[in-house]
Amino acid sequence: MLVPVNISRLLIREMADSQFVTLQEVEGSRSFPIAIGLNEAFAIERRMNGTVPPRPQTHDLLDSILASMDAKLVRIEIHDLDAGTFHARLVLEHEGRSITVDSRPSDALALGVASDTPVFVEDAVIEEAGSVASSSDGGGPSESPGFDEDLDEDDSEFQ
Repeated sequence: MLVPVNISRLLIREMADSQFVTLQEVEGSRSFPIAIGLNEAFAIERRMNGTVPPRPQTHDLLDSILASMDAKLVRIEIHDLDAGTFHARLVLEHEGRSITVDSRPSDALALGVASDTPVFVEDAVIEEAGSVASSSDGGGPSESPGFDEDLDEDDSEFQ
Protein backbone atom coordinates (compact mmCIF):
# COMPACT_ATOMS: atom_id res chain seq x y z
CA MET A 1 0.00 0.00 0.00
CA LEU A 2 1.29 3.45 -0.92
CA VAL A 3 1.28 5.99 1.92
CA PRO A 4 1.29 9.75 1.21
CA VAL A 5 4.23 11.62 2.77
CA ASN A 6 5.60 15.16 2.91
CA ILE A 7 9.08 16.53 3.35
CA SER A 8 9.19 17.42 7.04
CA ARG A 9 12.87 18.30 7.35
CA LEU A 10 15.86 19.05 5.16
CA LEU A 11 19.24 18.97 6.88
CA ILE A 12 22.15 20.50 4.96
CA ARG A 13 25.62 20.08 6.43
CA GLU A 14 28.07 21.51 3.92
CA MET A 15 31.11 19.96 5.59
CA ALA A 16 29.69 16.41 5.48
CA ASP A 17 29.31 13.88 2.68
CA SER A 18 25.61 13.20 3.26
CA GLN A 19 22.69 15.52 3.72
CA PHE A 20 19.30 14.30 4.93
CA VAL A 21 15.71 14.75 3.87
CA THR A 22 13.10 13.44 6.31
CA LEU A 23 9.76 12.24 5.01
CA GLN A 24 6.72 12.03 7.28
CA GLU A 25 3.33 10.46 6.78
CA VAL A 26 0.61 12.96 5.89
CA GLU A 27 -1.89 11.21 8.17
CA GLY A 28 0.35 9.65 10.78
CA SER A 29 3.44 10.10 12.89
CA ARG A 30 5.92 7.79 11.18
CA SER A 31 8.91 9.43 9.55
CA PHE A 32 12.32 8.42 8.29
CA PRO A 33 15.46 10.10 6.92
CA ILE A 34 17.04 9.53 3.52
CA ALA A 35 20.70 10.42 2.98
CA ILE A 36 21.15 12.56 -0.15
CA GLY A 37 23.96 14.43 -1.86
CA LEU A 38 24.77 18.09 -1.32
CA ASN A 39 23.75 19.16 -4.85
CA GLU A 40 20.36 17.46 -4.52
CA ALA A 41 19.85 18.98 -1.06
CA PHE A 42 20.56 22.45 -2.44
CA ALA A 43 18.19 21.78 -5.37
CA ILE A 44 15.41 20.73 -2.99
CA GLU A 45 16.03 23.74 -0.72
CA ARG A 46 16.12 26.17 -3.65
CA ARG A 47 12.91 24.80 -5.10
CA MET A 48 11.13 24.72 -1.71
CA ASN A 49 12.03 28.37 -1.23
CA GLY A 50 11.02 29.32 -4.77
CA THR A 51 14.49 30.62 -5.61
CA VAL A 52 15.03 30.92 -9.36
CA PRO A 53 18.66 30.61 -10.49
CA PRO A 54 19.93 32.84 -13.31
CA ARG A 55 20.38 29.76 -15.52
CA PRO A 56 18.44 26.46 -15.42
CA GLN A 57 19.85 23.75 -13.19
CA THR A 58 19.49 20.02 -13.95
CA HIS A 59 16.07 19.63 -12.32
CA ASP A 60 14.83 22.80 -14.06
CA LEU A 61 15.99 21.29 -17.35
CA LEU A 62 14.00 18.12 -16.68
CA ASP A 63 10.93 20.24 -15.89
CA SER A 64 11.36 22.07 -19.21
CA ILE A 65 11.75 18.82 -21.15
CA LEU A 66 8.59 17.37 -19.61
CA ALA A 67 6.65 20.58 -20.31
CA SER A 68 7.85 20.76 -23.93
CA MET A 69 6.65 17.18 -24.46
CA ASP A 70 3.29 17.88 -22.78
CA ALA A 71 4.15 15.27 -20.16
CA LYS A 72 3.13 15.72 -16.53
CA LEU A 73 4.77 14.40 -13.38
CA VAL A 74 1.78 12.87 -11.59
CA ARG A 75 3.42 11.40 -8.50
CA ILE A 76 6.63 10.14 -6.95
CA GLU A 77 6.77 6.65 -5.46
CA ILE A 78 9.50 5.43 -3.13
CA HIS A 79 8.90 1.73 -3.53
CA ASP A 80 11.89 -0.20 -2.21
CA LEU A 81 14.67 -0.19 0.37
CA ASP A 82 17.38 -2.65 -0.60
CA ALA A 83 20.62 -2.96 1.39
CA GLY A 84 20.20 0.57 2.74
CA THR A 85 19.44 2.12 -0.67
CA PHE A 86 16.03 3.64 -1.36
CA HIS A 87 14.53 3.19 -4.84
CA ALA A 88 12.01 5.56 -6.38
CA ARG A 89 10.13 6.05 -9.59
CA LEU A 90 8.54 8.99 -11.33
CA VAL A 91 5.01 8.39 -12.58
CA LEU A 92 4.35 10.52 -15.66
CA GLU A 93 1.30 11.03 -17.87
CA HIS A 94 1.87 11.59 -21.56
CA GLU A 95 -0.76 11.40 -24.30
CA GLY A 96 -3.12 9.45 -22.05
CA ARG A 97 -0.50 6.90 -21.06
CA SER A 98 1.09 6.32 -17.68
CA ILE A 99 4.88 6.04 -17.83
CA THR A 100 7.16 5.07 -14.94
CA VAL A 101 10.80 6.13 -14.81
CA ASP A 102 13.38 4.77 -12.35
CA SER A 103 14.89 7.52 -10.20
CA ARG A 104 16.91 8.20 -7.11
CA PRO A 105 14.60 9.56 -4.38
CA SER A 106 16.68 12.73 -4.08
CA ASP A 107 16.29 13.56 -7.79
CA ALA A 108 12.60 12.68 -7.73
CA LEU A 109 12.01 14.95 -4.72
CA ALA A 110 14.03 17.80 -6.24
CA LEU A 111 12.01 17.51 -9.45
CA GLY A 112 8.64 17.21 -7.74
CA VAL A 113 8.91 19.75 -4.93
CA ALA A 114 8.54 22.80 -7.19
CA SER A 115 5.26 21.54 -8.62
CA ASP A 116 3.83 20.14 -5.38
CA THR A 117 3.86 16.66 -6.87
CA PRO A 118 2.48 14.16 -4.35
CA VAL A 119 4.99 11.74 -2.84
CA PHE A 120 4.07 8.22 -1.78
CA VAL A 121 6.08 5.55 0.02
CA GLU A 122 5.31 1.85 0.20
CA ASP A 123 4.15 0.99 3.71
CA ALA A 124 6.76 -1.78 3.96
CA VAL A 125 9.51 0.76 3.19
CA ILE A 126 8.29 3.07 5.97
CA GLU A 127 8.17 0.11 8.34
CA GLU A 128 11.71 -0.96 7.48
CA ALA A 129 13.21 2.54 7.41
CA GLY A 130 11.29 3.58 10.50
CA SER A 131 12.40 0.53 12.44
CA VAL A 132 16.02 1.36 11.60
CA ALA A 133 15.48 4.96 12.71
CA SER A 134 13.66 4.08 15.93
CA SER A 135 16.12 1.37 16.96
CA SER A 136 18.40 4.08 18.34
CA ASP A 137 17.47 6.91 20.66
CA GLY A 138 16.26 9.95 18.77
CA GLY A 139 14.83 8.42 15.60
CA GLY A 140 16.58 10.91 13.33
CA PRO A 141 19.37 10.97 10.82
CA SER A 142 22.01 10.31 13.48
CA GLU A 143 21.37 6.60 12.98
CA SER A 144 22.18 6.81 9.29
CA PRO A 145 25.65 5.99 8.00
CA GLY A 146 27.94 8.98 7.70
CA PHE A 147 26.01 11.26 10.05
CA ASP A 148 28.19 13.77 11.85
CA GLU A 149 26.61 15.12 15.02
CA ASP A 150 29.05 18.04 15.11
CA LEU A 151 27.17 20.55 12.99
CA ASP A 152 28.86 23.88 12.36
CA GLU A 153 27.67 27.35 11.37
CA ASP A 154 27.80 26.49 7.65
CA ASP A 155 25.12 23.87 8.18
CA SER A 156 21.50 24.79 7.62
CA GLU A 157 18.22 23.13 8.33
CA PHE A 158 14.82 23.58 6.70
CA GLN A 159 11.74 22.47 8.61
